[in-house]
Amino acid sequence: MTATTSPLRPRLGSPYARLLLVVAAVLGALFAGAAPASAHAALTGSNPKDGEVVATAPKTVALTFSEEVAMDAKSIRVLDPTGKRADTAKLRNLSSGSTVTYGVDLHAGLPDGTYTVAWQAVSADSHPVSGAFTFSIGAPSKTSVSVDGQAVGGGLAGFLYGTARYAAYGGFIVLVGGAAFVLACWPKGAGERPLQKLVVRGWLTLTGATLALLLLRASYTGESKLSDLFDLTALKGVLETKAGAALVSRLMLLGASALFVAVLFGTYAKREDEKEKKDLTFGLAIGGAVVAAGIAATWAFAEHASTGIQPGIAMPVDVLHLLAVATWLGGLTALLVSLFRAPHIERDAVRRFSRVAFGSVVTLAATGIYQSWRQVGSWSALTGTWYGQLLMIKVGLVAVLVGVAFVSRRWTAQLTDTAAAKAATVVDPAAPEPVTVPEDPKRAAQLARQQAARTAVREKRVRDADPQRTGLRRSVLAEAGVAVVLLAVTTVLTTTEPGRTEEEAGKATSASAAVTSGPTNLSLPFDTGGAKGKGTVRIDLDPGRTGSNSLHVFVDGTDGKPYDIPEIKIAFTLKAKSIGPLPVVPEHLAVGHWSADGVQIPMAGEWRIDVTVRTSDIDQTTVSKNVKIG
Repeated sequence: MTATTSPLRPRLGSPYARLLLVVAAVLGALFAGAAPASAHAALTGSNPKDGEVVATAPKTVALTFSEEVAMDAKSIRVLDPTGKRADTAKLRNLSSGSTVTYGVDLHAGLPDGTYTVAWQAVSADSHPVSGAFTFSIGAPSKTSVSVDGQAVGGGLAGFLYGTARYAAYGGFIVLVGGAAFVLACWPKGAGERPLQKLVVRGWLTLTGATLALLLLRASYTGESKLSDLFDLTALKGVLETKAGAALVSRLMLLGASALFVAVLFGTYAKREDEKEKKDLTFGLAIGGAVVAAGIAATWAFAEHASTGIQPGIAMPVDVLHLLAVATWLGGLTALLVSLFRAPHIERDAVRRFSRVAFGSVVTLAATGIYQSWRQVGSWSALTGTWYGQLLMIKVGLVAVLVGVAFVSRRWTAQLTDTAAAKAATVVDPAAPEPVTVPEDPKRAAQLARQQAARTAVREKRVRDADPQRTGLRRSVLAEAGVAVVLLAVTTVLTTTEPGRTEEEAGKATSASAAVTSGPTNLSLPFDTGGAKGKGTVRIDLDPGRTGSNSLHVFVDGTDGKPYDIPEIKIAFTLKAKSIGPLPVVPEHLAVGHWSADGVQIPMAGEWRIDVTVRTSDIDQTTVSKNVKIG
């Protein structure tokens, strides 16, 4: 009985189809909900501060960042309540020492009202950062400016840029890992068409993705307009940045790698003399390693490793980390293709890759521990930041991958070359009887090709019947599936703010209280020591930020009911700036209720609120509490 299948129906049960589905699912999950890249530089302060009410218009609006940023004349815009620009559009570098500050001058004679400051920049690790805040002159007012939608790096441009980043990493891994597999594990594989196609496609993918990143860079870091793709002025600006220089360097190194690939699959594959081939192997290994390290350095030079602490150590470590990833996962891809498309791969080649993969994993562990410490820095950042949580997911995936690799290693240990011997002796029942080779060269070549095809089919049939190789193919396929997910998580990590800088920026922001936390509510028990001298003072400060606030004070007795007392006074002190005490005497409104309007908080920070309660002519006490007011 013969079964027929439609040639147009895809075989979802085939290993390649399953792997393709895994790739599609991961890419969909990764990019369907893609958001703008998290910034790696943070706004740590501004003058005026967010929400601050100033009596007169400042001459300059200044912004301070946690690390070096790249800005231009369009980076800081100050908009009046009607949405018109109130600044001179001339960027000023106000940095001093290690403090990174930029600003713009304002026009003279600005009227009272609420002004919006919208800013965008590129952090030192090449990722865009943006935001907006408001301040008021004289008194707050209505404004037609919306601070929503100010983020850069999103939209279609962000999606395409993220896709190109993923493709670039994948192309690099396949190119470097595939070439390393041929040179270090299976030199005869240089003549195998499937491996040649794999490495060449890796080169084409990396080259195409790098060109796309270069063209999309202006849109990604700017206003997310795809029209910037055709703006030569914008492209010139990109080429003058660190990220642009890294991408151009990568393209130049890819030109050198094209020559390497041509020699590997041309002269090297055809070389038969063992001594000459050994010498050529050594030369290709040295040259290929230099080019691969140079390509890896284009990431290290422009991204996380180039900023923060110990960049001189971090960049070489990052290069080593990327090469180890490419050798392991790219070699794994080459092994998978060989097992399915070149079934005559020798046992020794698989075992050599097993040893190479083990060395790569050890290198990954060592470099990964250092990178984790450098980017995270604390247990709280590991569990309390998005970067730390992604890192834990990545570690978990690596553990799964190592576990599956252990299974593959066991299958490798059981491999034998008996299948090859059987293939050489098995007689194909469908094969015709030997015939005399005709004198016609074309006919002889045709018969030779037919005989080679029959031999290949016979060998593949025997190899497929080998349970050890079947088990190895399945385990390697599982490794490849996990590796695809791991690559996706790694790509997201490179566009996520490191845990260490996120925590440091949070501390700096908290210290300067640049962002309001909303209305302030306090409850302070007191005891003046006299008769009916116990109770509780409740204070409500609204909106609880710099500028004008309304203050309500409630006094409750021990029974929880409103309680009138002869006198109550409030004082605000900002010890860090030597401001205060600023006294406030609220007016009595009702039983147990006092209030004051127009309470001015001149500066954000951690204020001490002193409440003086007098319950009789001689019984008095002062209770205090610190609170952050923005």
